Amino acid sequence: MRFIHFKEQLGSFNVFSLRDIRMADSRFHRRRLNEWQEKGYIKKIVRGYYIFSDTRLSEPVLYEIANRIYSPSYVTCETALAWYGLIPETTYGIVSASTRKTAGFSTFAGNFSYHSLLRRAFSGYTIVEDRDARFKIAVIEKALIDYLYLHANLKAADDFESLRINAEVFRAKVDRVKMESLCEKIGIKALKNRVHGLLRYMNNA
Repeated sequence: MRFIHFKEQLGSFNVFSLRDIRMADSRFHRRRLNEWQEKGYIKKIVRGYYIFSDTRLSEPVLYEIANRIYSPSYVTCETALAWYGLIPETTYGIVSASTRKTAGFSTFAGNFSYHSLLRRAFSGYTIVEDRDARFKIAVIEKALIDYLYLHANLKAADDFESLRINAEVFRAKVDRVKMESLCEKIGIKALKNRVHGLLRYMNNA
């Protein structure tokens, strides 16, 4: 397959795998990928996943990449909270949740980290259809819950203050009833206590 034909076939993909390529051309030989990397046509994100070199790495595209290279997963915690404007922009890379083991990838496009959740906690996300990409991200309430799930040390007012939550955005966007309901489904008493602690703190923020 010539590269021009390859790009016509897969040009709509922000990130593509060898499996995607072979669905388009079952006779494709993976040595082509090495050739095209050397020529600067494509770039490898992690083993088995690639992007075209001219792909613009906007936030939505990075979130879609995060979903694809370690699946199942969805964007959450600091990354999602910053996306919703609830906390200041972060410099931690793209943070995601998965039912698989905790993992991380350092790539030319940035750092991607994945935190393992219990299967019953792997919910509360939505699919965003952006102009540039399509990706799964926690709803704002679940992003908060996931953060508390993964940070068991957050219990006191000083701990919650360190999150630098925008109180105005919290009041406008966070549905407290929905947050308590999502937490209830996970069924972890200590997590429920942390969620209630955060909600009490935000009452006076």
